[in-house]
Formats: sequence, structure tokens, C-alpha cells
Amino acid sequence: MKTLKKLDINKVATAIEADVGNALPGLRESLAQAKAGEFAQVHTPEQMVARRRGRPAGSKQAVTKEAVKIRLDADVLAALRASGDGWQTRINDTLRASLALSGALEK
Repeated sequence: MKTLKKLDINKVATAIEADVGNALPGLRESLAQAKAGEFAQVHTPEQMVARRRGRPAGSKQAVTKEAVKIRLDADVLAALRASGDGWQTRINDTLRASLALSGALEK
């Protein structure tokens, strides 16, 4: 951490921007935050070993979801996956809206 205190933000930012080939908006602010320790966190080897894989304890959602196996047409699945991350959540939302419209599920 001592090395960050001596960090010349302008010099480092200039070197990074020279490598990239153009100015990077917010770079100097981000470096200043890192220098101040606002977003940087150092993990010791002991902390890394103590941390278990997966989500931290107590981070469960209020409503748990159930894993199911479903068969979809290949073109439907391709279109859903092409819509980007979160496509499974969007399927759930779409099914929920459809069931609510049909009266099978309360809104």
C-alpha cells in the first residue's frame, strides 16, 4: 500500500493512455480512488483460502427458484440466448406475464 501513496496519478495515466492510443475518460479519477483506498481491497493468502467458493453466506434471494429441465425448439433457444445475459430471467418474466394474463397466476 505504501507504493500507492507515492503513486503519481498523472504519470501513470499518461503511460496508460499512451499504450491505449487515446484519452480514457475517468481514468485519473479511478486512479485517485485506488490511491485513496476507496475501492481497492488487498486480500492476504489466508483470506483467500478462508473464502469458500460460491456466493457469500446470507446472500440467498427472498424467493428461491427451482431448477427444471425444459425442451425448447432450437430456433427459439438460439433467439433467447442471442438476446444476451439474463435470457433465463426474461423467460421466467415472460411466462409469469402470460400466466397472469390467462388468470392462472396472480400479478
